[in-house]
Amino acid sequence: MAPSRVRRPLLALPVLALVAGALAPGALAPAAGADPGTSAAAERRAASSIQHTSWSKGRDWRAGTMRGVRTAKGSLLLKKPRPGKLRGRSYQTGSWTSPWAAPGFGATELIPSWEAVTTGDSVVKVAVRARTADGRTSSWDSMAEWTLDNPAVQRRSLASQADDLGRVNVDTWVAAAPVTQWQVRVKLYRSPTARPLVRVDRVGAVASAIAPRGSTPTSTPGPAAGTVLDVPAYSQMTHRGHYPQWGNGGEAWCSPTSVAMVLGHYGLQPGPFPAVAAGHADPQVDHTARLVYDHAYRGTGNWAFNTAYASTLTTGDAYVTRLRNLREAEDYIVAGVPLVISVAFGTRQLTGAPISASNGHLLVVVGFEADGDVVVNDPAGASNGAVRRVYDRDELEDVWINASGGTAYVINR
Repeated sequence: MAPSRVRRPLLALPVLALVAGALAPGALAPAAGADPGTSAAAERRAASSIQHTSWSKGRDWRAGTMRGVRTAKGSLLLKKPRPGKLRGRSYQTGSWTSPWAAPGFGATELIPSWEAVTTGDSVVKVAVRARTADGRTSSWDSMAEWTLDNPAVQRRSLASQADDLGRVNVDTWVAAAPVTQWQVRVKLYRSPTARPLVRVDRVGAVASAIAPRGSTPTSTPGPAAGTVLDVPAYSQMTHRGHYPQWGNGGEAWCSPTSVAMVLGHYGLQPGPFPAVAAGHADPQVDHTARLVYDHAYRGTGNWAFNTAYASTLTTGDAYVTRLRNLREAEDYIVAGVPLVISVAFGTRQLTGAPISASNGHLLVVVGFEADGDVVVNDPAGASNGAVRRVYDRDELEDVWINASGGTAYVINR
């Protein structure tokens, strides 16, 4: 359950497309025009669009604007950086600005995500801006100052900015009116004395459109029917009261617990965990909470912070995206990739859930039964043994698509 933040307005189901010339956020993303299911109802509900664009190779970086950075083995590194300041501290800094991405529709939200390495006193700062069809351009709105484990600087979202074209809501840039183009900028900072490694491996965003809340027709079950992945089950509730400085465990830790389960599926995050008290069950959950905690939002539910942490452990991709239905989610399950999805529901909207309602909760889709119902690891279970659940396909699709527009973490080993 995401602590305290009521989720944003609700999305219509979008048609996924990828920007020509920009890389998809991983080979598992459905191709442009992919059929989300054979039912006419599923096709009728695809009234809006989503599009994920990212940059992650030398030719991608060279298509943007580089200042004080270079490319090496497909990543961005500092080269001849300039003096700069961050929170009153002196750093060496460089930046990369993407080309303008044009999703081909009027987008109302952008959710950026990134993969980076920050060692010692180094930071990556991410900002976005957008342009309307009539040529108006927003200011650069800073989304986050992110660092994995920097004793000098706390990672944080930057959610207080607003201009006449958009505003930052923790992990999401929300447009005041539809925008037709957008850019992302990353700034790399490192201590001028120690010169630690700071590197960006991927950056991008998912652009999407907003539509009024409504019931979502159920997608037709596809190739994942009868497939369940072996994902370990961890309960967030067994961590109740752990580490107030990282969110206090329990109800606040649905996102890091879900991420820890997916990483466990890949055999990653084996420990040791020196910052976690001895004797804590499943210390990898506490460890994850510490390294995804947003010190401005004061919670562990920042979507991009969770995938940015996961990316430091994987050799594949980790990013935030949106899918239009569970049929698209099935493609990931078939490929062996469990998905963390963001839901919200009221009383009697999700039969069999371990909690009666939530205004923001994350859980792991681990597979599908033969009839298309959804097998999940729901971290809100009171114990590890109560985490594995089966949810009605129609109910889960409604509370996922209507709550977060189909937001999902893709973490691929």
